[in-house]
Amino acid sequence: MNNVTVDFTNGVNVEALLGAREAFTAAPEAAQFVWRAQSTWKKGTHTQTSVQKFFGLGQEQSHRQVFSYDTDHPEIFASEDIGSTPTEMVLVGLAGCLTAGIATVAEHRKIQLHSVTAAIEAPINLQGILGVDSDIRNGFSSITVKYTIDADASEDEIAALVAQSQKRSAVFDTITNPTNVHVLVNS
Repeated sequence: MNNVTVDFTNGVNVEALLGAREAFTAAPEAAQFVWRAQSTWKKGTHTQTSVQKFFGLGQEQSHRQVFSYDTDHPEIFASEDIGSTPTEMVLVGLAGCLTAGIATVAEHRKIQLHSVTAAIEAPINLQGILGVDSDIRNGFSSITVKYTIDADASEDEIAALVAQSQKRSAVFDTITNPTNVHVLVNS
């Protein structure tokens, strides 16, 4: 019987991630990260937020470049529609985090991915936000993520990829578990 090695890559450096896991096990204080964003109101409901600096590995860090995001509301809300709504940005974060996890877990399990797409829906009743009915929640009533994944794997293996990604996703955890949020005003 011939042993055939099949080369594959999903573009994730699993060795580096496993090395980081070992390092953080040995030095847990190095695993304490603080992510930051800076936002500036522009006009109307338009806000521009940038991300560049963060704290990690015991010191200040910086992305290679500044990433900027515009949020606004659609024209049907008498806004200029310059960017996604802030609630849509939550869905962007969830999709990005879960999908990155799927790619990472697939790489670690030596599963070749060919395509990964997600459709996300999250209903919201604006009567809560607008103060029409104080009994209606301001946020999403639910979030549904539907993946279509083409990979060299069985349906059970693909389901396990998604489950493991969900288990390790920081954004999924933040959305599904209570998180203390402190809103302060500087004088």
